[in-house]
Amino acid sequence: MGKEQIQVLKALDVAKTQCYHFTAIIIAGIGFFTDAYDLFAISLVTKLIGRVYYYTADADKPGRLPPHVSAAINGVAFCGTLTGQLFFGWMADKVGRRAVHGMTLLTMIMCAICSGLSFGHTAKSVMNTPCFFRFWLGFGIGGDYPLSPTIMSEYSSKKTRGAFIAAVFAMQGFGILAGGLFAMIISAAFKSRFDAPPYQVDPTGSTVPEADFVWRIILMAGSVPALLTYYWRMKMPETARYTALVAQNTERAAADMSKVLQVEIQAEHEKVEKKTTDQTKAKLFGLFSKEFLIRHGLHLLGTSSAWFFLDIGYYSQNLFQKDIFSAVGWIPPAKTMNALDELCHIAKAQTLIALCSAVPGYWFTVALMDKIGRFTIQLMGFFFMTVFMFALAIPCHHWTLKENRIGFVVLYSLTFFFSNFGPNATTFVVPAEIFPTRFRSTCHGISSASGNLGAIVGVFGFLALAQNQDPRKVDAGYGPGIGVKNSLLVLGAINALGFALTFWVPEPKGKSLEDISGKAEEEDEGKVHTEQAPVCNNRTIPLAATSNSY
Repeated sequence: MGKEQIQVLKALDVAKTQCYHFTAIIIAGIGFFTDAYDLFAISLVTKLIGRVYYYTADADKPGRLPPHVSAAINGVAFCGTLTGQLFFGWMADKVGRRAVHGMTLLTMIMCAICSGLSFGHTAKSVMNTPCFFRFWLGFGIGGDYPLSPTIMSEYSSKKTRGAFIAAVFAMQGFGILAGGLFAMIISAAFKSRFDAPPYQVDPTGSTVPEADFVWRIILMAGSVPALLTYYWRMKMPETARYTALVAQNTERAAADMSKVLQVEIQAEHEKVEKKTTDQTKAKLFGLFSKEFLIRHGLHLLGTSSAWFFLDIGYYSQNLFQKDIFSAVGWIPPAKTMNALDELCHIAKAQTLIALCSAVPGYWFTVALMDKIGRFTIQLMGFFFMTVFMFALAIPCHHWTLKENRIGFVVLYSLTFFFSNFGPNATTFVVPAEIFPTRFRSTCHGISSASGNLGAIVGVFGFLALAQNQDPRKVDAGYGPGIGVKNSLLVLGAINALGFALTFWVPEPKGKSLEDISGKAEEEDEGKVHTEQAPVCNNRTIPLAATSNSY
């Protein structure tokens, strides 16, 4: 294995954009569409579930999930995601990207369906079932995090790699948007058939029995897009970089690349001077070696810690935005609505935020990722997230006044815009570029798991933290917190930490994956290679040769 390997990868590095790139984006991107739908759909239906299963007669307010149940049902998927990121990330470096990619999708399909089921009819038994299956749903989603960007990075050319990986991640915005739209459609359909009075008029009749089907349908619908893409995901060949550099089968790598480029590429079979296999293997350092620590330890710490601090704020805002909107009066008081009205209002709020800020932010990143670079986008994103969070927090009472609510929504939307046109995208892209091929998926899994740990901190801590400081004004089942204002100040400080940690992460824009990770130097120790192009039917083919089909 020598020059042939290098030439196969060079062909990928300089290949022009063509149909197979877009096919890979769609196939991997639908996975992230599904991930986002599944993770954030639960925030739409928690209040509905509370009304259905935790209603108390003669209470002033509709039923709400107890604190421990709310934290569990919101956060259990993130616990599963963390374990899935570590496990599937490691597996993909051991057995290959393609096989593990299919396993994650099957897990997501089955568990999304099961998360809308329940064994038993009591509140406890009903909550236990979705919590159990949402853990395993998260486990499958976790596998998608290291797999999809790794596959996309290893398929892409160095000129467009950042934009293509970011485009996969940008499908998350459409997943959030789809969740809100679908919830609005389902709630409107059931409301037209089973209308009910507001809670303050008829507490019992405000939640019709049929509302129990609504939250189940919304959660189970997450299986549909994943099911539609399973066949195409399994048709994708293994990435040439994994086949050549890890499996050490350059002929297979060339053959697989011939399929996706639709040109016949044959590896040259000239003699290449190299050391013995044992000598070459002896020079390969391990993940927990001193050599890895010296070369990539600070990079891994930078990607992991920046993702950790980002996700504390990002997922807190996403999962509990309904509570923040209620606090400033943007969503009407719960007792003035029936159960389906409340669901529709929450879905409208999430859809508006996704449409006006999240989705545009993702696609600004796609457009500019390979122009201004990952480092600049991440630094800028953290900076503006900090600024706007403090702008919301410091004059917090000002935003609760009715005449200022539009301004609140605008500033709140801008924090989402700059998280997505910023670190929410770049923390996903960079770990798929800066580590050696045999560690790439594992290191991305570690980085994303660190981010998920931040999400767990946000999910389990933010709702309790944001409770009013006055014990008389806290939600049922909660103790006094530090209030919304101080919580927003904490999130602003966390964003500032993310800004500082960005300086530990290198800029991979415009470089080949092997140059970024130092793999080229490692290969030079084991062999000497030439710089000739691949051969097609006994003639030299320009490395940028392309066709327009996958």
